Formats: sequence, structure tokens, C-alpha cells
Amino acid sequence: MPLDIEEQDEQVKPTLAHQLTAADRCDACGAQAYVRVELVTGELLFCGHHAKENEAKLRPIAVKWHDESDKLLSK
Repeated sequence: MPLDIEEQDEQVKPTLAHQLTAADRCDACGAQAYVRVELVTGELLFCGHHAKENEAKLRPIAVKWHDESDKLLSK
């Protein structure tokens, strides 16, 4: 039996939590994004600098905070 749209969306959601790539850009400055902030209304991508700058304001309202800034130190 085919899935309805809501069931398909439920199955797709877990795969949206992908790793950030060089194609993901900071919403504030356009640099490579290392942090994804998921909010109830959508998501924001930030470079390490802008993630730190906005963390105090966004952490309390974030649904999820996905931080890959440790990649900056491993290069």
C-alpha cells in the first residue's frame, strides 16, 4: 500500500540530518557553514564565528544544535 504524504515526510525527516558540506554556506556571511541550528520555523547555517556570536540568543530556542566546528581544528 503506498504511503500518504505525511507518512513519506516522516520517513524522510531523519535523513535530513546530514553532515554539512563545503556547499553549505553561512547565512550571515557566506563562508563555509559548520553549525546548523534547527528552529521550529526552519534552519539557520553559520560559520564558526557567527555561530559563537549568536549562540546565546539561539540556543534557548533551538530544537537542535548541530556543530561540526571541530573539523576546523582537524585540517
